Amino acid sequence: EVQLQASGGGLVQTGESLKLSCAASESGFKFYDHVFGWFRQAPGKEREGISCIDGADGRAMYADFVKGRFTVSSDNAKNTVTLQLNDLKPDDTAMYYCATVFSNPCSMRREDFDYWNQGTLVTVSS
Repeated sequence: EVQLQASGGGLVQTGESLKLSCAASESGFKFYDHVFGWFRQAPGKEREGISCIDGADGRAMYADFVKGRFTVSSDNAKNTVTLQLNDLKPDDTAMYYCATVFSNPCSMRREDFDYWNQGTLVTVSS
C-alpha cells in the first residue's frame, strides 16, 4: 500500500514562505503512473483542493484562490512532490494534505484520490 510522508509545516508570519514535501514510499512505486493532489482543511471548513500535478509529465493545475502564490513541483527520482507556499496569509492557516491516485487524470476533488498522508499543519500569524 502506498504511504505518503509529509514534512515542512510550521508557524510563520504573514508574508513569509513555507515548503511542504510529500514522499511516496512503496516498493516498486511507479511515480509516473500517479497524479498527486494537494488539499487543505481549515478549522470548521471543508477540505479544498489547492493543486494537482501529473507524475508523468509534471503538468500542474491550481485552484483560483492560489493566485500565483503557490507552486507545485515533482521529483521523480525521489518519489517526492513539493508545494511551495509564498506570501502566506492568516487565511492560509490549515492542515495541508497530499494525496495520490494511480492512473487517473489530474483532479482537485478529494473523492478522486485513494491515498492520503496524515497532514501537516501550517499556521500563519498576523
